[in-house]
Amino acid sequence: MTDTATPAPGVDLPEPVFRERAAFTLPGIPIALAAIAALVGGVLLALSGIGADSGGTVAAGAVVAVAGVVAGVGLTVVAPNEARVLLFLGRYTGTVRRDGLRWVNPLTTRQAVSTRIRNHETSVMKVNDAEGNPIDIAAVVVWQVEDTARAVFEVDDFTEFVSTQTEAGVRHIANRYPYDSHQSETLSLRDNAEVITEQLSKELADRVNAAGVRIVESRFTHLAYAQEIAQAMLQRQQAGAIVAARRLIVDNAVGMVDMALQRLADEEVVELDEERKAAMVSNLLVVLCADRPTSPVVNTGSLYQ
Repeated sequence: MTDTATPAPGVDLPEPVFRERAAFTLPGIPIALAAIAALVGGVLLALSGIGADSGGTVAAGAVVAVAGVVAGVGLTVVAPNEARVLLFLGRYTGTVRRDGLRWVNPLTTRQAVSTRIRNHETSVMKVNDAEGNPIDIAAVVVWQVEDTARAVFEVDDFTEFVSTQTEAGVRHIANRYPYDSHQSETLSLRDNAEVITEQLSKELADRVNAAGVRIVESRFTHLAYAQEIAQAMLQRQQAGAIVAARRLIVDNAVGMVDMALQRLADEEVVELDEERKAAMVSNLLVVLCADRPTSPVVNTGSLYQ
């Protein structure tokens, strides 16, 4: 089977500027303990300086306590299947993917990005297929954030971007193929859904690549003729099924008649001239191809009456 549809043009999107890279981090638990110790020690030192009326001791205690607080600000918790995108004075400095308690530059801002696998199901959309027939179609797409830097900086809202591009991709694929093909060499949405959804996945991957998103899988969840032409198309499908069934019946009936004549001749049961053969063929075809029970007529006269 070959695809006779016109190849889809490439999706022309700007080349991504940002690429994800690992940020500098340190284990968070040792630094958390050190920050707590510095804070407690600094407070105690400052209190002792106040009691001894020593300004230097008070200042030293305050510095140690502030250092503990600043170190604590750099602590961040990363959940499983989650990443933290770090910005330092508006500049991207890296992404933290390792889960647990991590320490980063306290002056950075941290944006959480989920890297879990997600589903997006489109609404039922009315589009025209390759033959211009209106159809109702919907699809579900399984996707995952692969590059957090592109997801955050290349598009305004990567979730909304995936939703919009998915609907555009489904509409584009539906426009390229007929709903139902009457030629075996042409792909159709109904008969070749597996092949076409693979093409849909490739097109969606090109469309959302700029957002750092990976398409895991796509599937049609709803596919039907639009309501205004559904009855007419059902009648056409029924007519096609009846024609196909009749063709099969006639092919088998001809084979059975040929076999009957051959056996009669081989076993010399009866000798038939061409006129009687034609009559026998006509009668057998009527019996075998009729769509209702036949009522045989018994001939009690001679063969030629």
